[in-house]
Amino acid sequence: MNKDLLLKLAGLAEILMPLIIFLVVLSIGFIVKKIIFSRFSYWAKKTSTQLDDVIVQAVRAPFTFLCLVLALYFALQFSNLSGNIVDVMGKSIFVLGLISVVLTLANLLSGVIRVYASRIDSALPVTTLTQNIARIFVYCVGTLVILNSLGISITPVLATLGVGGLAVALALQDTLSNLFAGFHITVAKQIRVGDYVKLETGEEGYVVDINWRSTKIKMLPNNLILIPNDKLSKIIVTNYYLPDKEMAVLVDLGVHYKSDLEKVEKITCEVAKSVMTDVSGGVAYFDPFIRYNAFGDSSIKFTVILRAKEFVDQYLIKHEFIKRLHKRYLQEGINIPYPIRAINYEQEKAS
Repeated sequence: MNKDLLLKLAGLAEILMPLIIFLVVLSIGFIVKKIIFSRFSYWAKKTSTQLDDVIVQAVRAPFTFLCLVLALYFALQFSNLSGNIVDVMGKSIFVLGLISVVLTLANLLSGVIRVYASRIDSALPVTTLTQNIARIFVYCVGTLVILNSLGISITPVLATLGVGGLAVALALQDTLSNLFAGFHITVAKQIRVGDYVKLETGEEGYVVDINWRSTKIKMLPNNLILIPNDKLSKIIVTNYYLPDKEMAVLVDLGVHYKSDLEKVEKITCEVAKSVMTDVSGGVAYFDPFIRYNAFGDSSIKFTVILRAKEFVDQYLIKHEFIKRLHKRYLQEGINIPYPIRAINYEQEKAS
């Protein structure tokens, strides 16, 4: 009786021991993760560079996966499984370890691109598309390394991928055209994330992202436009941030025919200069000027040229300029005439 009980206890121990080892190692891994990452996160917040934040963020999720792999490895060492099963499990654990490394590298490369690529003019612009391309590249290389480590020849795999890729390309022509059009838009840098653009169809707004299928444009009323990359590459687009953000702000006006045009020019430029200096978004070093351009039906017409730091600044600049100019014209006795229509009664009678 005692012998049977001992055998049962021994069998139960053989089952429970790997499980206990697994849980213990996994618990230790989670505790170590909490301690290490809390310290690193605290240290990363104090530094000026963002590279340490990228590293912490990139390693956090794969580290959990690595803890699971280590727990499985140590549990396997204390198990009494057959040699074939141990060999299969060992290879599986090795593959899982490689996967955790691939995930870490993919997250790290994507984070580095996001942080540093936007600071270098010659670098690839940062979009969802470029980050995903970097991830896919790491995943493909990692997959080939894993297959090679398992003794699988990658040459037939590459040949199969070539033939399969041709079939997929024929089946997904629209999707691939959007993908390559998005890549072309990103590389050409004629439309960048953050730019204010206007489409030939009339929609306008800030470019918030360029992904594998479409470009997202956020309009000023806070609506989102989704335009396929292939279509965007074929239409006329006005980019208000190229060659730079500063832009001319034109305001059309008219004064009475009896006005002193020299005086009008002087007062108008004084008001415009004060707007450039005082109003947020105005270019302080710019000297505004006016150009008379037509004898209108009821006034002498001219255009005032101001300058804004970027597209949306023009609205506040025009608002303040019109208010200040109207007040100053009233003080100086400069008349902005109403539109006038004259009716010839004698001609009407004759007809």
